[in-house]
Order: sequence, then structure tokens, then C-alpha cells
Amino acid sequence: MSNNTSLAFKLHPMDNVAIARNSIASGSRLEEFANLTVRADVPAAHKVALVDVAAGEPVRRYGQIIGFATHPIAAGEHVHVHNLAMGSFERDYAFGEGAKLPAKPTRLATFQGFVRPDGRVATRNYIGVVSTVNCSATVTKMVVEHFSRPDALKDYPFVDGVVPITHSFGCCIEHNGNGVQQLRRTLGGFVKHANFAGVVVIGLGCEANQMGAMFMAEGIEPGRLIAPLVIQDIGGTRKTADAAIAAVEKMLPVANEYRRETVSASHLTVALQCGGSDGYSGITANPALGVAVDLLVEQGGTAILSETPEIYGAEHLLTRRAVSREVGQGIVDLIKWWEDYADREKGSIDNNPTPGNKAGGLTTILEKSLGAVAKSGTSALMGVYRYAEPIKVRGLVFMDAPGYDPMGATGQIASGANLVAFTTGRGSCFGAKPAPSIKLATNSKMYKRMQDDMDVNCGDVMDGDSTLEQKGLEIFEMMLRVASGEMSKSEQLGVGNEETVPWMIGAQM
Repeated sequence: MSNNTSLAFKLHPMDNVAIARNSIASGSRLEEFANLTVRADVPAAHKVALVDVAAGEPVRRYGQIIGFATHPIAAGEHVHVHNLAMGSFERDYAFGEGAKLPAKPTRLATFQGFVRPDGRVATRNYIGVVSTVNCSATVTKMVVEHFSRPDALKDYPFVDGVVPITHSFGCCIEHNGNGVQQLRRTLGGFVKHANFAGVVVIGLGCEANQMGAMFMAEGIEPGRLIAPLVIQDIGGTRKTADAAIAAVEKMLPVANEYRRETVSASHLTVALQCGGSDGYSGITANPALGVAVDLLVEQGGTAILSETPEIYGAEHLLTRRAVSREVGQGIVDLIKWWEDYADREKGSIDNNPTPGNKAGGLTTILEKSLGAVAKSGTSALMGVYRYAEPIKVRGLVFMDAPGYDPMGATGQIASGANLVAFTTGRGSCFGAKPAPSIKLATNSKMYKRMQDDMDVNCGDVMDGDSTLEQKGLEIFEMMLRVASGEMSKSEQLGVGNEETVPWMIGAQM
């Protein structure tokens, strides 16, 4: 990257565009690029052509293809959606050629976690109230509101709260189809999540997602810390809410017995998310998070990359890091499934980036994906998982999910993530209980504007006040502190009770 006084900078020797550090006025000269004259106003984080690009020729950023010129682009022109579009091209998957197993850490990192009887480690000590169907969501929220009153938990100082897991699904789907199976896997992951010391599960009674079938499919056994309640059997809304409150009250003394203790960072499983991305995301916050991921993997921890449409066009970078051909092929198979799905639904994977992403400087999904993959660092890819499937290996893994942030995070948490790291350029206000969420700002202007929501400013990498390595270490150390109980900004604001969004597949009838 050029010095922080330059108007624009080039990310890779093969690139034919540069990125505007701040807004560049038409007529400005780019001294670092042979005094090239800028032909039109270029907004901050947008691209300017460094050479003439013929119609149909590829445009490159990060040394990779981000799209093709839709008509001739002259050197100095603003390169954006008006002259750049998607196009097909061959990717070299080179399975496993770049797989890099983690080095031994120079020091063993630890955090203060809650150790559950089965050996799993929690970063928070919650009681959960989970609804099987939308029809029981109101009762679930009534229970949580009861315990949100001042002093409701004053006798239980080691319990972090009572958390609702509600959603808008659970009925009018094939009773034994893929949709209900995936929903059960997702909800089962929450019921069994390490961050819940105890869980009350509330159903209506007549829904497709029957509680007994869900418990059987997910290997859940009712007991003193897992209480199933059915509204139609108990006698209605108020009676069920009272029964659920009584069940939570019985669990609280047990949950309060847990204490934080020193544990290895290997017990951290971090969900990697980005939302409200901009042209800086792939330059500052995402690669800085990638550095933190490499540090976590060195410690034996786990990071979950996700959102399959947002690795589209960059999947060859992951297949090269696959620990085996089978793992790499798993990525390719997911990409093909999403291509077929988009065709079947008469949609386009390039529907993402969003209007906000484009205003922030991104153009095609190819460009967005190349920046998004930077969150994963450089470590070997150890496994590929279905949505909400329990993660069985340590290291960097990939979980299939759509590109909608709450939906992806829901699956990652159901898979076992006990912490979320979320990068944002436009300013996503996100939280996802029961896992604490750390938000990483890509640029200093947004960070200063939204300091109540942002935990780490990665914009100082762009400002020249920090390096990616320094920022990655800062992020990793914040992961350890938040895992140990320090409240993230979203937790301080109370965000996270409404962000559970399971990915529903299959026809709704």
C-alpha cells in the first residue's frame, strides 16, 4: 500500500485499478501513478483505472478478476457498476497446493471461561428459552421479559441473563423434509449450546416441528436443565408462561454455581461475519481479522467462515488451502449448488453486493468475495460443513449458508461458535446472543460516527497508524477479553435478542 498521504493506492502488481484513499476530484493528478489525471470524481474507497481497459477485458483487484469492462475504460476513469460487470472465467482450484498447517505458538493464550460437565467451555453463562415454532415466540418473550426486570436476577450474580431464541418458522413445511431437518438441527444446536447452562423449550403442540421429533433427531434428553413445555397441553399462553418462569427459577441456582476459570484459547470457536461492507473491508478489517484467525488457529482454536455466495469468485483461494482434495471439492460442490439454486429461482448470485455495498465502493460479488475471504487468514482449511452442523475439527472450517448476516451467524452459533467477530464498513448494528459479538470498523470516519456500536477501529491501518499484524493482535486479544466476560458494545446496548434467523429451505405450504 502507498504511504498514507497518497490519493490512491494499488493492492497488487497485477491490478489495473487503484483504490481512492478519500474522495478524489476530477482533474486531480496521481503522482504515484506517473502523474495520471483523474477524469471524473471518484468517491472514497471506489476505483480508478490505471490503464486503458478494452471492452470485455478483465478488471483486476487483489491480483484477481473482479469483473469485466462493459465498454472501453480510459486510464483515469472512475471504475464502478456503470462500466464493470460480472462475467464467467475459469478458476484454477489447485487443491491443497497452498495448505499451511499452523505453527506452534510462542506463548499459550488463555481466557476465563465456564467449563461445562461434558468439558465444553462457555464464554457466557445464560439460561435459554427456545421456541420450536413462531406460534410460541410470544410466550418465549414473555418469559424473558419477566427476568429482564430490575433486580430479577440479583440473587444470581454469576448468571449473565435469560435469552430468547425465537424465529418465524416451524410449520407448514414437509414433516420429514430437508427444511424441518435443518430447522431441528439449528434449534438443537442452540438447546445444546455451551453458553446455555439450562434451556426451556416451548412449543405450541400442533406444529410440523414437533418437539418430541426434534428432541429425538438431535439427541436431546429432558431433565432438570432442559424443560420441554407445550402450550396446548398446559392450557394456553399465560399458564405456559408461568410454567416456563417456574422452570427457569429452578435452573437459576444450578446455573449460578458455575465460575469462570482459566482455560486454553483452543476452546474458542469464532464465527467470522461481515456485513455492510465497503471498499475498505478487504484492505483493513477483513485481513486484520484474518491475522487474528491465524493466531487463534495456532492456539488450537476454531474459526468458522461462512456465507457461500460471498466466497463466489474467490473459492479457488480456499481450495488451494484445503487440507485434502475431499475438503476442497466440498467447497466446489457448494458453489455449484448455489449456481444451480440461483438458476432455479431465476435469481443471480451477483444480486449481492447490496446498494449500500455499492455506494461504499464495491461492484460485483467477485470483488466482495475476494475481500470477504480475507477474514479467514492463511491457515489450512480443515473441513466443510452443512448449515448448523456441529463442528468436529479444530482450525479453520467453512459452513454453508446464505449471504444474509443474521442467517449465517445463526447457523454458525448453532454449530458451536461461542464468539462472533463481525467486520463492517457501512456500520452494521449487530449482536447475536448467546454468543458475544465483536464489531470491527473498516474505516475511521464510520468508527468515530458509530463508536457506541464499534469495538475496534481497523481504519487506522488505512490512516498509517497501525499495521495489519498489530491490528490482528489487538483483535485476538479483544477476543480473549470478551470471551472472559468483558462486554462488547452490542452487549452493552442489549442487542442480540432478535437476531436469530434460521435458514429455511424447501417449500412453505
